[in-house]
Amino acid sequence: MVQPSLWLALAGAGVLISCTPGAGAINTMSNSLNAGFRRSIWGILGQQAALIVHIVIVALGVGVLVSSSPVAFNVIRYAGAAYLVYLGVRQLLHKPDPDPGKAAALRDEPAFSMFRRGLWVNLLNPKAVVFFLAFMPQFIRPEQPLLPQYLVLTATVVVIDILVMWFFFAAAAASFQRFTRDARGQKILNRTFGGLFVAVGVLLALIH
Repeated sequence: MVQPSLWLALAGAGVLISCTPGAGAINTMSNSLNAGFRRSIWGILGQQAALIVHIVIVALGVGVLVSSSPVAFNVIRYAGAAYLVYLGVRQLLHKPDPDPGKAAALRDEPAFSMFRRGLWVNLLNPKAVVFFLAFMPQFIRPEQPLLPQYLVLTATVVVIDILVMWFFFAAAAASFQRFTRDARGQKILNRTFGGLFVAVGVLLALIH
């Protein structure tokens, strides 16, 4: 079992990590604005699925191969950057609908579509693998059974990230939903979040 003091340190680190703005936070806020606060949970769950995949990759030792192989790392990095830029350009080019009723139809985006987008946003980020590679060993005791420790670490990180994404980022974005009621507000939000997606994608591609 994980020591209480070690778990508290893990929980504190998890909160700090989740509160750091990134592609996941931008995706969550965008979903909250377009699909509503409650339905934004589907995108958040997709992001958590990607986090679990990253943790499994690191736990199995594959993370070492990815981080030590420039080719593998760069392929994933550029694919992730391209996907974020694609999402940004798509949002930038999206034409606002002056009819509030039609604009509200965007809230009917299928749950799986939001889940899948959240999955890819987090999955195509090799820096997450490198981060967990450096982060996880701090909270794992090799002399103790590993599986229970990894399960506690995964559950802690995922639960904290869900709470921060939903009740902080999604809730904050929901307060701006009034801007989606007219064409001008929709255009401002599309440009804002489209620009943020593109900026994060470019940074992912450029920062080594």
